[in-house]
Amino acid sequence: MMLRALMFVMALAVFSPSPSFAVEPDEILSDPALEARARELGKSLRCVVCQNQPIDESNADLARDMRILVRDRISSGDTNEQVLAYMVDRYGDFVLLDPPFKASTLVLWIGPGVIAVFGMFAVVSFYRRNKSNDDATAVAANPQTAPLSDDERKRLDALLKDDDA
Repeated sequence: MMLRALMFVMALAVFSPSPSFAVEPDEILSDPALEARARELGKSLRCVVCQNQPIDESNADLARDMRILVRDRISSGDTNEQVLAYMVDRYGDFVLLDPPFKASTLVLWIGPGVIAVFGMFAVVSFYRRNKSNDDATAVAANPQTAPLSDDERKRLDALLKDDDA
């Protein structure tokens, strides 16, 4: 029993996701305070290659260049806001993992909701259409459940009257 628990814990450790920090040793700044600022900024900037990953975690070459650029700007005395403004000027609002809400970023903010609504509408209409098609197909495939025509209804009434007599 103890062996199973140990194997379970080992499997969990092996297969559980762990964050990947792509910052390489040659990128790290010698001043810990500046490095902490660079890491914080790296977590708020999007890798434009990976698109859903901060540059601090991305292994892409462009992300490495962006990390070095951030560290260069910090080393030269720029504030966090100045570094972010520089990156936005260079790569656009998309580079921010939390872009500001304005007309040019409206698609980034509203797009996912619109896509979700259209997706739900498509799923609901697909199931409604298939349900009505399934009912019509079932009636056509099984003539015993099809409604009687006028001639069939008259014949059935005549047969039932004969049984009553």
